[in-house]
Amino acid sequence: MRRVTGSDGEVASNAGMGSGERSVTVPTMDPAHKPGTTSGYMPVNGLNMYYEIHGDGSPLALFHGAMGTIDSCFANLLPALAATRQVVAIELQGHGHTADIDRPLSYRQMAADAAVLLQALGIGMADLVGYSLGGAVALQLAMQHPGMVRRVVFAGGTSYRRDGLYPEMLAEPESAEDDLTDSVWHEAYLRVAPDPSGWPVLVAKNNELDRTFFGWPDEDIRAMTTPTLLIIGDSDIVRPEHTMKMFRLLGGGVAGDLAGLPASQLAVLPGTSHVGLLDRVHWLQSMILEFLGSPEPRSL
Repeated sequence: MRRVTGSDGEVASNAGMGSGERSVTVPTMDPAHKPGTTSGYMPVNGLNMYYEIHGDGSPLALFHGAMGTIDSCFANLLPALAATRQVVAIELQGHGHTADIDRPLSYRQMAADAAVLLQALGIGMADLVGYSLGGAVALQLAMQHPGMVRRVVFAGGTSYRRDGLYPEMLAEPESAEDDLTDSVWHEAYLRVAPDPSGWPVLVAKNNELDRTFFGWPDEDIRAMTTPTLLIIGDSDIVRPEHTMKMFRLLGGGVAGDLAGLPASQLAVLPGTSHVGLLDRVHWLQSMILEFLGSPEPRSL
C-alpha cells in the first residue's frame, strides 16, 4: 500500500450522483490510439472521476497503485485482460486525469467513489483487480459493498495491516523534497494531470495515508465472503508471513486434498519485487483470468 523507489529510480461516501449528473465521454491523448476504447469523466462525490472501458465480456474494475495512472501501472497488463473481459480502469482521487479536491485520501472514501462510478456506468457487479494501493481500495469496496463484488485480486504489497510491511518501508521520508520528482510515476502524472503542479500534494496525501491508516482488524478480514486472490513478489514490500496470515484469515492454509480447496488463493511470484511485479504480465494474466474464471467453490 506504500510507495517504493526501485534501484533505478522507478517507483513503484455515502453521497451519490445528483439526479442531473451524467457521464461525459471525452477523447483524451492516452486511449486515443487504442481501438474500441471509451474514456470519460463522471461526477462522483465532488470529483470529476476519470475512467476508461476496454474490451467486452464480464466487467472487471481495475485500480492503479499510489501515485500511479492507468497507463503507468497497466500499459501491458490491461490489453491482456481486455482480450476476454470488459475492463473498467479507474483513476482515483488526485491521480492521473482525476483532479484532486480538498479532502484527504482514505480507503473508505476511494472505495465509495469507485462504487458510485461503477453503479453510474450500469455495472451492478464486477470483479475487482488492484495493484498496491488499488488492491486495498478493492478490498475495502468488497467490505463496504459485498453485493457489488464477485471476486477480488489484490496484487503487490498485499497486506491488511501497516505492520505487515518491512520496517524499512515504514520509515518516514528523509525530507519534504523526497517527492519522487522525475520518476517514471511523476512523468506519467505530468502527461495527463489536469493540474501538473499538484504532484507534491498528491505525494503528501499518499504519505499521510501511509502514516495514519493502521489497517483492518483480523475479524474484518475473517468476515469477508468474497473469494480473494492475494499476489505478492517474493521480494515485495510486505513480509510473506503477513500475507500468509491474511490468506489464513480468508480461509486458506488448509490441506486441500482433505478439506477441499479454499475459495481464496495465494500466489508468491519468484524473483519479483514490488515494482517488478508489474512486469510479470504473463504470470499475472494467467493467474488472474484463471481465478476470475474458475467456478464457484462447492460447499462441503
